[in-house]
Amino acid sequence: MAIEDTRYGMKRTLNLPLDEADSAVRAALKEEGFGILTEIDLSGTLREKIGAEVRPYRILGACNPPIAHQAVTEELDIGLLLPCNVVVYQGDDAGTSVVGMLDPVTQLGVTGREDIEPLAKEVRERMRKALDAI
Repeated sequence: MAIEDTRYGMKRTLNLPLDEADSAVRAALKEEGFGILTEIDLSGTLREKIGAEVRPYRILGACNPPIAHQAVTEELDIGLLLPCNVVVYQGDDAGTSVVGMLDPVTQLGVTGREDIEPLAKEVRERMRKALDAI
């Protein structure tokens, strides 16, 4: 399916079960120079902490080290906005999953620094390529 732009990100529904979608997004991100720094099993955490049952839902923290280095060099506190969040969750239909990515231009736009925007646009372009590749 096509990439859908949202107010603060982009997402795509895949005809893949969750584990396959997770593997595919990791591989696609790796091709664009990103590694996964953090992984949160949100559904497992909510079940454990408050007994809530939600669809399988994972949050991945993606990072492109050279771009992150450049961003932190230009504005030390920008680490508050890193890494780039990627979500992978079970879709509404059996055997489907949704992969969503926060728009780095929106995310880093809170800095109010126009000189950061080219970095954010580069990250968005790479993330969109990864999303398109899966």
